[in-house]
Amino acid sequence: MDFRSLLIVLLALAAASGAAFLIFPFLNGDVRGEKRQEQLLNRAPVSRGERQVDSVARRKQVADSLKELEQRNVKKKRRSLEVRIAQAGLSMSKQGYLIASGIAGGITALMIFVLSGNPIFGGAGLVIGALGLPSMWLSFMTKRRLKKFTLEFPSAVDVIIRGVRAGLPLGDCLRIIASEAAEPVRGEFRQIVEAQTLGMSVAEAVERMPERIPTAEANFFAIVITIQQKAGGNLGEALSNLSKVLRERKKMADKVRAMSSEARASAYIIASLPIAVALLVYITSPAYIEQLWLKETGRVVLFACFCSMAFGSFVMNKMISFDI
Repeated sequence: MDFRSLLIVLLALAAASGAAFLIFPFLNGDVRGEKRQEQLLNRAPVSRGERQVDSVARRKQVADSLKELEQRNVKKKRRSLEVRIAQAGLSMSKQGYLIASGIAGGITALMIFVLSGNPIFGGAGLVIGALGLPSMWLSFMTKRRLKKFTLEFPSAVDVIIRGVRAGLPLGDCLRIIASEAAEPVRGEFRQIVEAQTLGMSVAEAVERMPERIPTAEANFFAIVITIQQKAGGNLGEALSNLSKVLRERKKMADKVRAMSSEARASAYIIASLPIAVALLVYITSPAYIEQLWLKETGRVVLFACFCSMAFGSFVMNKMISFDI
């Protein structure tokens, strides 16, 4: 074989090798795989962008829901007498409350007038008995009811969490609490179930609960349910986080109460000390202290002391009360 023939054979082998190198990727699917990877890579940024858009829209929807709830709470900050009676858990009407206030004012005015013999003091007793004492009693009943609700509410939330995770609808979980929980949680959830029966949605029915139960716990629950109904999401996880927050708030409240026990004891002692001293003086020297209610000047001083003690007790109560 001469040199020219050898060169032609080598060139033919090189051309065949090059053709095989170019054709082989098409035969084993490498080119199709690279094209598929390129399509996926080109599609990935679009998918991330869509997820970012969805995330931004969800955040905006949550923010709008929170703003709407906040505006509603600001509008409902001023409570009417009917709302205060409902918050205290009383079944009386507005007219019944006003009649009871008038009776209390009349009895208080009569007692103070008989003891003092001064019509001015009797008028002051009428104002105190008709306006002050019923309002204090209503506030006491409201605080006691809210305290019971706060203690029982985390357990009710746990019932909803277990029911939702087990596959029960939210409405069925609410009905379980409305029939088996302790008061006042049972009564509040019964009103939510009755509102649903009348055609309200779960979010609309739950939004009314903070009106009757003005606590942070009830407001948190209404916000979680409202946002979940509008924006979607895992209700079980959201309520689980809420349950943890409620229990941590309870622990914090107990810790604050324990740390402020000394201040509260001091306030109780200071408030009861004048009454105890007056009783001891009356037992040992009745003629000495009787001048406070036998003479006109003494009655004026006694009334001024009563007003100052009431104001001091109010200030000390505010000093030892902490909002969590």
